[in-house]
Formats: sequence, C-alpha cells, structure tokens
Amino acid sequence: MPEKTTALAIAGATLLALAAPAIAGQKLGEVQGIRAPETIYAKTCGYCHGRNVGPIILGRALPAGSVKYIVRHGQNGMPAFRPTEVKPEELEALAAWVEKSAARKGEHGQ
Repeated sequence: MPEKTTALAIAGATLLALAAPAIAGQKLGEVQGIRAPETIYAKTCGYCHGRNVGPIILGRALPAGSVKYIVRHGQNGMPAFRPTEVKPEELEALAAWVEKSAARKGEHGQ
C-alpha cells in the first residue's frame, strides 16, 4: 500500500508542475512579453514603495538613470533586480515612468 501512495503523490506533483504554466496563461518555453511600467510598479515596486517599507518614489522626479542604477544594484534594504526579473526594455520604460510620475495620495512611507 505505501508504494501506491508514493506513486499517487509523485503523479500529483508531476501534474501540478505541468499545470502551472497553463494556469499562468504561459506555455512551457514561451517567452513572456514586455510588461507595462504601471504593471511592473504595481507587482514589484509598489509592494514596498508607498507602503511604509521603502521610500515613496512616485512624484519625486527621480532621475531615470538613478532609478535604473538602484534597480540593478540595490541600495540599503532594497535588493537588486536581475534582467531576468525586470527586462532591460522594461527597466528603461519603468525608469522614465517613475521620473515623470505624479505623486499618489494613497501612498505613505519614509
């Protein structure tokens, strides 16, 4: 009986692993498209910035070059983000968007 349980567990894990890309709407081996700056900010940056974890960055006219450097190299408590996490084209657009962004009333922080 333990062999049957083990076999079912392995089969279940395999199905889950194969189903993950389908659930995410991405096929195995498919390259993900370029995301909009607003999407990257909402899913990556906004997790800390504007929520009392990191400093507020929108509405401060931060130079795009500084944004790009800090995103790639990190600073203080902020980790560096690899090109596999934020593509170079995405970072260019994100940095320009942050530089020109208006402040958001709902954000608060350091």
